Amino acid sequence: MNPDDLPIIDAHQHFWDLDHNRHPWLQDTPQIPFRYGDYTALCRNYLPDEFRRDCAGHRVVKTVYVEAEWDPRDPVGETRWVSGLAAAHGIPNAIVAQAWLDRGDVADVLAAQAAFPLVRGVRHKPRAAASADAVATAAPGSMGDARWRAGYALLERHGLHFELQTPWWHLAEAVDLARAFPRTRIVLNHTGLPADRSAKGLAGWRAAMRALAECPNVVVKISGLGIPGRAWQIEDNAPIVDAVIDDFGVERCMFASNYPVDGLVATYDTIMGGFKAIVAARPEAARRALFHDNAARIYRIA
Repeated sequence: MNPDDLPIIDAHQHFWDLDHNRHPWLQDTPQIPFRYGDYTALCRNYLPDEFRRDCAGHRVVKTVYVEAEWDPRDPVGETRWVSGLAAAHGIPNAIVAQAWLDRGDVADVLAAQAAFPLVRGVRHKPRAAASADAVATAAPGSMGDARWRAGYALLERHGLHFELQTPWWHLAEAVDLARAFPRTRIVLNHTGLPADRSAKGLAGWRAAMRALAECPNVVVKISGLGIPGRAWQIEDNAPIVDAVIDDFGVERCMFASNYPVDGLVATYDTIMGGFKAIVAARPEAARRALFHDNAARIYRIA
């Protein structure tokens, strides 16, 4: 198959309309600390027409919208707005909604989110330490926090999966979470965030990912591989991609752009073209799975 003809379900992308909706991280000052540094370029509207221009060089047939840190006082409002975009523009085709698992209203929020036809899961970024040596067991708001886990336990009731974004040094907690709730799928965002590309950093990341791969209810989105201050390069990212596919297997991995956020470090064509080049030697069925079929199955996209 010609790579340009490969159908793609972009498994992780965002929209926002700052003229009408509240996104504190994009509208308030000073900026919050961010792994790609200055993100002023993101502080503008980003809607389906612009996304389609960005991805025009690839056959993106459907997408998955992931919550974009909308005003936490109104998590259901984001889902209502995105559902309207889908009706008007044909994308997104699945939604990962916002929910705060350790809040007192979590049961009501999950019930309301699950009632939207496109919602498949929720994301709540658990509390994270700044480095591996600063990890505190069962810290408030972390995956080990009893209150947080009580909210997490409600996901199965609604048929929702959990999208996990956390640095790799918290993946031991994710292993415990996956084993404690084996019927709730975890979708690991952004490849476990292997930001530290030193030998020590990569060794820690790989060990954590291999342990997580032992949990059959965990899948991985290969995305978010930008390195601040450095152009997105196949040479940097091919070893990461190959390691994840080797550890989790083709059937538990999928590619995603994280656009427009990763537009801070690369064009859409650079990212998706890079992924295509990295897996070009793999069988066609594997490439279709990574770019399309796995996302269709995991997000129940017809």
